[in-house]
Amino acid sequence: MTNTPASASGGRHRVHRGTQSAEAGGGRAAARRSRRKPRRRGLRILACTTAGLVLVTAGAFGYLYEKLNGNIKHAPLFAGTSGDAGHEKPDAFGRTPINILLIGSDSRDNAADCAIGGDCGPGANADVQMVLHVSADRSNATVLSIPRDTMTDLPACTDSQKKTSMKARFGQINSTLDYGPGCAVAAVHQVTGIPIDHFMMVDFTGVVQMSDAIGGVPVCVSDNVYDPDSHLKLTKGTHTLQGMSALQFVRTRHGFGDGGDLERTVAQHMFLGSMVRQLKSAGTMTNPAAVLSLANAATKALTVDDGLKSITQLVGLADDLNKVPMDRITFATMQNQPDPSNPNRVLVSPAAKNLFTTIINDQPLTTGSGDDSAAATQAPSTATTPTAEPSAVPPSAPFTPSAPAPVDPRTALSSANPATADDSSGCAQVSTFRTANLDGIPMTPTEAFAKSPDVPDSAP
Repeated sequence: MTNTPASASGGRHRVHRGTQSAEAGGGRAAARRSRRKPRRRGLRILACTTAGLVLVTAGAFGYLYEKLNGNIKHAPLFAGTSGDAGHEKPDAFGRTPINILLIGSDSRDNAADCAIGGDCGPGANADVQMVLHVSADRSNATVLSIPRDTMTDLPACTDSQKKTSMKARFGQINSTLDYGPGCAVAAVHQVTGIPIDHFMMVDFTGVVQMSDAIGGVPVCVSDNVYDPDSHLKLTKGTHTLQGMSALQFVRTRHGFGDGGDLERTVAQHMFLGSMVRQLKSAGTMTNPAAVLSLANAATKALTVDDGLKSITQLVGLADDLNKVPMDRITFATMQNQPDPSNPNRVLVSPAAKNLFTTIINDQPLTTGSGDDSAAATQAPSTATTPTAEPSAVPPSAPFTPSAPAPVDPRTALSSANPATADDSSGCAQVSTFRTANLDGIPMTPTEAFAKSPDVPDSAP
């Protein structure tokens, strides 16, 4: 029994060690569990947060997608009562060019446009009609302006949305917009023979909103200018135009050149070229907030054909346009001649056939240097010799070639006031004629500027 205490003591000792060991092990396990809990909780929180952010981002994207899609107005591409808008010819690689009719509408049938444009009421004419041609390989583009005062044979049209129709007649080409943009497409296709794949129409308010969205467009004027009709008033030199001042610049008819529509198209080309440079140089397209602002303004401003009625389609088109270098975007005005019956109107010149043909043939009009005179090296070998000016085509007759022969680009651009988008050296030439009218007195735009010190300048 002398062992009992020892045994008991040993037993108690063993039990004590085991208990201590178990408690220690339990402590370490608890510690490990204690250390694991925050980490696991953190992972769960991170997972939930990430999932939440994904859902919120997806929801925001979906909201923006629906919002921008909902902004877009659309209408049928072609409203002619016969035929269609033409068909592109693919190149050797199966690629096709894109031709888009850009329309600037002078519609004043809503409160915003009415306040901006002056005269109010139903109906619309096209202040601007430009065919934007993007080559099949997306290496070059041409912007062809068709003067709004052009008199020509117009096709019969039916506006399915307004339920109105127009008979075929001889008239001013910009009047076709009153029967919908699809009628303007039909008229331009009939006159030029150029296939029209899409149209994009913007109204007064759209010009204001889009110029604001990109932070303004720099332009230059050769002298002080004031056109009381458009309200454009600028000092000689360079200005950045936003909002109303941008609209005044692209709409003025009496500020530049001889005070007619032809010089206005030249000023519009300067404005568009500057807008392209601004978009590329200011980093607008890499700034998400700026892109959203521009997208919101653009989609609110646009009416497009049914083939461009979604954001996805517009983004695809924008990507195609963004591939073209600035020095390979050519601006030109359709060659024209005075209308003998009306000095304020013009007819399609037979020389315009050459320019139409280069677009139909998808011929580039510039080299990478932006030099239109060197463009002949880009054309097929059969185009190295200038073609003769056509003389048998009546000025107002539609041009509908089946397989037009290539044309020397220098011939195509003759008398077309060509320029490239990378050229920032020019200034809009203020008219030296008495094209402005102030209080019923004809005077030059510079004289009107001097006599109107109380009228605020359109831009600093």
